[in-house]
Amino acid sequence: METKDLESLLERVKAAVDAKDYELLERLVESFVYLSNLIEDKETTIGRLRKILFGPQSEKTEEVLKGKGAEGKDEEKPSVPESAGGADGVPEKDAEGEKKEKPPGHGRKAAKDYEGAEKVSLRHEKLKSGDACPAAKCAGRVYRQGEPGVIVRLVGQAPVAAKIWELEKLRCSLCGEVYTAKAPEGVGEEKYDASSASMIGLLKYGSGLPFHRLEKLEGSLGIPLPAATQWEIVEESAKTIAPVYEELMREAAQGDVLHNDDTPMRILEHMGKRREKREARGSVNGDEKPKVRAVFTTGIVSMHKGHEIVLFFTGQKHAGENLEEVLRRRASELGPPIQMSDGLARNQRGAFETIVANCLAHSRRKYVDVAESFPKECRHVLEILRVVYRNDAVAKERGMTAEERLDWHQAESRPLMEGLKSWLTAEIAEKKVEPNSGLGEAMGYMLKRWERLTLFLRVPRAPLDNNIVERSLKKAILHRKNALFYKTDNGARVGDIFMSLIHTAELSGANPFDYLTALQKNAERVRACPGAWLPWNYESALVAHNTS
Repeated sequence: METKDLESLLERVKAAVDAKDYELLERLVESFVYLSNLIEDKETTIGRLRKILFGPQSEKTEEVLKGKGAEGKDEEKPSVPESAGGADGVPEKDAEGEKKEKPPGHGRKAAKDYEGAEKVSLRHEKLKSGDACPAAKCAGRVYRQGEPGVIVRLVGQAPVAAKIWELEKLRCSLCGEVYTAKAPEGVGEEKYDASSASMIGLLKYGSGLPFHRLEKLEGSLGIPLPAATQWEIVEESAKTIAPVYEELMREAAQGDVLHNDDTPMRILEHMGKRREKREARGSVNGDEKPKVRAVFTTGIVSMHKGHEIVLFFTGQKHAGENLEEVLRRRASELGPPIQMSDGLARNQRGAFETIVANCLAHSRRKYVDVAESFPKECRHVLEILRVVYRNDAVAKERGMTAEERLDWHQAESRPLMEGLKSWLTAEIAEKKVEPNSGLGEAMGYMLKRWERLTLFLRVPRAPLDNNIVERSLKKAILHRKNALFYKTDNGARVGDIFMSLIHTAELSGANPFDYLTALQKNAERVRACPGAWLPWNYESALVAHNTS
């Protein structure tokens, strides 16, 4: 069945059902089209379809191999450096045989974890430090303890709250002059405070809450905030913070390591009848008919001077083309950076020079997908890669420099990877594996990209995988999942600006709400010197302004 036939069906049904039922039917059709496209794709495996339909399972080695007859058989596990802990990355037991404590994040939250809470300090109602102890028959004196008693209370409130000042008016009965009470200091003249734009932007582009859902939530709390008004607020706010987005692009271009990848996105302006009307207008004006291209959101993560800079670009350009746009800003005296991506050609498409590394996790996932059919062979590969990843984790835990990390991998990981390459080559050469099978394709993929997959054994700072940019792209995927699409290219750019600043602030340890608010309240200074208002240094700019 053709997609256009389904679209025609939806148009015919639209008038016969209510809006809620139509929305459900539309989502069902979209899911059907998506699954149909996956089935037609020759690279889609049954395992991948199973994960899409029933949810992903853990890709940990133990979970992948559990119940497949590969545990502890056939061969010994690769040796692990004594200092690296267990082969699976789980801490070993201590000398008494007791398990070590669980990592932070389990149990109740401590008061110090509520960093955004309003803190109120209360003095004792009767005593102060140095007073005599009020206990009977006690001659001691009380003193202040280091840690106060703590009570934590959480209250509900609207994400965007409203406050109304009623100013008394007095009118002269003789001359008719009206006298109005003065508004309190700091009320301002704008109806929507800078913090309201920050909250709307954070909910929409940081948490994936569509405008219409926030409108319903605010309405249920007695505060009307139409979706159209929300868009106007964030659109105006994006103009204020755009200089910082441009500065982040310039900073990212100077990075030592750049990760890039993309994910499909929808822009209504480039879809269906809207696209046809735009093409028709182009034909009338004598313009060349535009080439139909898919729409993507590209994520780029740059490692520069210890900072992780995240940039998003949504449009008809691939990840490589957007990376080219960023690298145009790179200083000419700098050498080519390391570029980490998966093996798709479109990630390298563009006029730029980089040292290309490919994602080891992508190659590993191909073995995970076929582990059920080839447990013995997949266990051998997964166990080796587990030790390599553990070696990298040890290097990070010890705070190794780039050169020390390279020496560590060459000593501990190179023998394992060279042994793996020899084993893969022998398996294929001796025809123990059918080349067209899932395992054969996984082996072929790894050997074809071996130099790029093992760049971390030869070049300092080269990462093992592209996971950091895949995690970042979840921001865009969350937006696509909840809001479904952008309406125009301008709407996509606004989303890119907010997502870039929000996620970069999060990775820098800055509060994204406070950060966005500070940028808007200091708009003139931001325009004059955006480099002083990046997530990792804007607080210094605030201090300098407040003390001047």
